[in-house]
Amino acid sequence: MQRTFLAFQHNANLHSLQTVVRAVRSVASLEEANRDLFKGASEEDHVLVTEQTIFHPQGGGQPSDVGVMSAASGVNFNVSAVRMNAVTEGEVLHLGRFADGSSHFNSGETVTQIIDSEKRNLYSRYHTAGHVLGGAVRHLLENEVANFDELKASHFPDSAACEFQGLIEGKWKDSIQARVDEYINKDMPVEIDFWNEDDFRANGLERLIPDRKAMGMADDEKFRVVKILGCEVYPCGGTHVDSTKHCGKTNVKKISRSKGISRVSYTLP
Repeated sequence: MQRTFLAFQHNANLHSLQTVVRAVRSVASLEEANRDLFKGASEEDHVLVTEQTIFHPQGGGQPSDVGVMSAASGVNFNVSAVRMNAVTEGEVLHLGRFADGSSHFNSGETVTQIIDSEKRNLYSRYHTAGHVLGGAVRHLLENEVANFDELKASHFPDSAACEFQGLIEGKWKDSIQARVDEYINKDMPVEIDFWNEDDFRANGLERLIPDRKAMGMADDEKFRVVKILGCEVYPCGGTHVDSTKHCGKTNVKKISRSKGISRVSYTLP
């Protein structure tokens, strides 16, 4: 099976797309590893694989898109969750339910994908805001906090936070907020690019080079990077707004510390 082309990684503003159905599977027919991806699924749900997708699968700290797929026959498939296949490298699984419960798509049929634009915009704002927060903390504290490093982040609206190695004291909260405000208000452009290892080195960002083998990437395949001009560069497969200003007011909520790790949470209006 060929990889699903991730159209959203090339144009995150594309909210509808025509593509072709490759497979329709019942949840019961999935491999155990893939059934585990959709623990809330019922017998009425199916999984669709398409040649391309504008649906962002859950991952990288970002929730999955939801929406609908429609065919000229009038059949609609409501997409409730999207995940990367745990068994077949690079394949995207769209979980959902056919609207009338009986009609289905056929393999090779053309469908139109439409994502929930309001949720996509919210998730994109949170993701970009998380990168802004990460950049603000790094620029302020990488020479102030012992053993500092950026670790991971969640960009889910109800649990958005960035984690850092090193103990960040509460006294830094106001300074972090001020730097985040500065970056948001500067209306910094957010650009997507594709780099190989030499590009990271040329930009002095060797520390960010991803593990190609762990990601199942070919030797000549390039890594997707998100560049917030004037702030930071991150290897990232998620969706983003076009400028930091579109994040809106980003509130640094709390700094918590445990076992040498600091967690800086944030919220958006």
